[in-house]
Amino acid sequence: MTQVTFRQDGKTLTALLSGEIDHHGAAQLRAAIDDRIAAASPAILILDFSAVTFMDSAGIGLILGRHKLVSALGGVVVVQKAPKDIRRTLSVAGIESKE
Repeated sequence: MTQVTFRQDGKTLTALLSGEIDHHGAAQLRAAIDDRIAAASPAILILDFSAVTFMDSAGIGLILGRHKLVSALGGVVVVQKAPKDIRRTLSVAGIESKE
């Protein structure tokens, strides 16, 4: 089951993702994250993948869509703590994951 919890520190919003990010899970995450972005207008959105166990191309779409949304607000998206297998998928898509 895909879940997201949030932490806010000033203008930094962290989304702690967990579970499997497939087409269905990405849709749930997208709605929850977009609601928080609309409410918080963060300067920095951190997507923390440390508890994600699986991700397919829907996860790439999730990241790119949030990047587009946050960039339109003048902010940036940081992907961090992705497990090794997911880092490979991100790398193929040209997305860097910070430790």
